[in-house]
Amino acid sequence: MSTVSFPTGRDPRTECALLLLSAASGATDAFAFVCLGQVFAGVMTGNLVLLGASAVGVGEHGVALGVITALVSYGSGVACGAWLTTRLRWPLPMTLLVEVVLLTAGAALWGAGPLTSAGGRVGPLVLVAAAMGVQGRVLTTPTNYFTGTLTSLVGRAASRSWRREDRWVAGRLVAVVVGAAVTALAVRLRPEAAALVAVVPAVCALLIEAAPRRRPGG
Repeated sequence: MSTVSFPTGRDPRTECALLLLSAASGATDAFAFVCLGQVFAGVMTGNLVLLGASAVGVGEHGVALGVITALVSYGSGVACGAWLTTRLRWPLPMTLLVEVVLLTAGAALWGAGPLTSAGGRVGPLVLVAAAMGVQGRVLTTPTNYFTGTLTSLVGRAASRSWRREDRWVAGRLVAVVVGAAVTALAVRLRPEAAALVAVVPAVCALLIEAAPRRRPGG
């Protein structure tokens, strides 16, 4: 599987980009869950569980449509990311731009008016789930699914094999929580702008990765 890798021996600037993308992931999932029918945009394990529950009539009414939409859209984003990186050989900033465009389009569609019906929420869900699929496919470092990250981090802490770079790993976990919390706050204060919370850190990560890097010894 070909992915876009960050440089080995990552510098703080790259780690900051990963933190920002993790925050965007938390914000997107919180927006999807709270505003788009209690489904996830990036956590497909959770969606599969919801799909199984809805299959026997348990859970929120109409959640099956949202779950299937999210699964298909996320898969489409993964396929798009794979095509861009393996066939077109796009660099990381270009693929992140695709993610930003999708998130921005979803935010614009959501902010254009209240979408109260299940069918009306399909459009924003398609866009933000596809964005998470792109992000999940093009990055070798997980920034939108964290079970494995948490397992490895706790395991190394328990075995006293904590590494220096683990502070950045822990930071990504915190960033997910912060992104979700800010989105939840936006839902309370300015619900029409809730989807924009994810756009801001994604744009900042794009700018960081697009900026010219200083060559060693240069």
